[in-house]
Amino acid sequence: MDLQQNLLGEPPATHLNETPEAAEALAAGTDPAEVAARFPAYSAAWAALAERAFEAGEDVAAYAYARTGYHRGLDQLRGAGWKGHGPIPWEHEPNRGFLRALHMLASAAEAIGETEEARRCSTFLRESSATAAEALNA
Repeated sequence: MDLQQNLLGEPPATHLNETPEAAEALAAGTDPAEVAARFPAYSAAWAALAERAFEAGEDVAAYAYARTGYHRGLDQLRGAGWKGHGPIPWEHEPNRGFLRALHMLASAAEAIGETEEARRCSTFLRESSATAAEALNA
């Protein structure tokens, strides 16, 4: 018997709904700011804005964009039945926007000296999807 095994089990994985029009716009190269304005609940657009700002050295802007994407994603997760814990698989494409926003929130928080928030977000990312944590931290 594995003494570390959780006998109560883990909640089922949460899968966010697809937003095909927003995903297609972003994939086609539409500016993420335009996609975010047209689809403000679409976390992937906010994550893209955070990534762009972070790469440009605009840490505060990256933090703000990432926080927006993170909170919009939390709203959607709760709407999909998520109870505050459990897997959010990277393998499900619509989940990636939230997971990228969470990763960027950790990175931007670290960059502006919010060490505790950076640590909390990094832990949340690993616990939600080890695959996402590995892919995004590569």
